[in-house]
Amino acid sequence: MSQAIIRPAPVRKSVTVAADPARAFKVFTADIGLWWPPTHTIGATPATSSVIEPGVGGRCYGIGEDGAQAHWGDVLVWSPPDQIVIAWRVTTQWTYDPDLTTEVDVRFTAVGEGRTRVDLEHRHLERLGEGAEQARATFESPNGWGKILDQYKAVVEAA
Repeated sequence: MSQAIIRPAPVRKSVTVAADPARAFKVFTADIGLWWPPTHTIGATPATSSVIEPGVGGRCYGIGEDGAQAHWGDVLVWSPPDQIVIAWRVTTQWTYDPDLTTEVDVRFTAVGEGRTRVDLEHRHLERLGEGAEQARATFESPNGWGKILDQYKAVVEAA
């Protein structure tokens, strides 16, 4: 019996940071406004900050230069310092859809004294429908999750 192949495959990226899991988790969540690219927004204007509200059900949103909040997701799993899962509710047209759920699962694993491997998986991309393969290509692109994690790492290690 063969298992069905899900298309498109999840996007998986990892980075190792010079911080323990508790600090790595805090910078990823409470300090997202310091490292999330202001150009990566679904708001009408560039983002001046980004927010992940703590706890299951917490909102994830950007705050634009115009002061408007651009809601892009919700926290599904909040398990500091080990894991956060976010319901990513952004369509292939870069708009918010409360009925859409792809998932961004981020795990924080100690890999030695003062170091943490951060593994990010963006999955269920097939739920994006017709534009799913193009969305996956965007997430995998040089400006996608890899670059975002590099910016996150720089903030973690700057302190």
